[in-house]
Amino acid sequence: MPDTHDRITADLTFTVRQDAKPWFESSALTGGAPKVHFRTEDRSVAIHDMRAETARLSLDVTGFELHRHTTAVEDLYDDEAVANIYNREVEDLLKRLTGADIATVFDHTRRSDTETGAANPDGLRGPAGRVHVDYTDASGPKRARDVLGSRTVDRVLGTGGRIVQVNVWRSIRGPVRRSPLALADASSVPKEDLLATDQVFPDRVGEIYQLAYSPAHRWYWAPQMEQDEALLIKGWDSLDDGRARYTPHGAFTLPDGDPAAPPRESIELRAFIAFES
Repeated sequence: MPDTHDRITADLTFTVRQDAKPWFESSALTGGAPKVHFRTEDRSVAIHDMRAETARLSLDVTGFELHRHTTAVEDLYDDEAVANIYNREVEDLLKRLTGADIATVFDHTRRSDTETGAANPDGLRGPAGRVHVDYTDASGPKRARDVLGSRTVDRVLGTGGRIVQVNVWRSIRGPVRRSPLALADASSVPKEDLLATDQVFPDRVGEIYQLAYSPAHRWYWAPQMEQDEALLIKGWDSLDDGRARYTPHGAFTLPDGDPAAPPRESIELRAFIAFES
């Protein structure tokens, strides 16, 4: 097993800069793995154990935080239990940790590195291997209006408030021993390294950021994440005042990992939180 006390070295998948805007066909469109229309490259990077620096981790500084959080849901593959219990738990958690006045979960995705992937209402999903951010300057505000409603967004922002998109990532069956998640310290990623990319769905075109490689990026992971841990990842922030706004992340293969280890099974919830003025 790799050294989990300091750092490991592993390959992450980055997007190569190109003249035309990159785009890809989503899993919802292909029915399987996404189909990409751009070049990627694997780069070896140092990935630090975030548990050694938990005191400095912050959604507004590094773009992510790790917390202990136990769910009352016994089966996170149960869509009804996720919708009726787990969503409310996560909304309460986000309010408690951030002080937000509003927290609304709007989506969840399960992922597994089995051959078929994890079951979701819209199909099977594997780990997201390319380093990416879920929202952009364009798609973050648009999705906020879709979820919260234009009236709420206009009221919050019009009176000096703030809206933030946060993902909450958890192991379904821990510890995670394959395909863990790497996260970039958002403060180490300049905006010019984020590449706006079209994501084509059956009924719409979304936009995400993918990441071009730079040796200046600083990377973290949480070794052997258990089910009672929750990883908060900022995807977009309405304020552009120097704080973290976008957190690149992606799955990677553990060097010298045990191929016979149980597959990674995870669930990520997407939420918007809002702070009234």
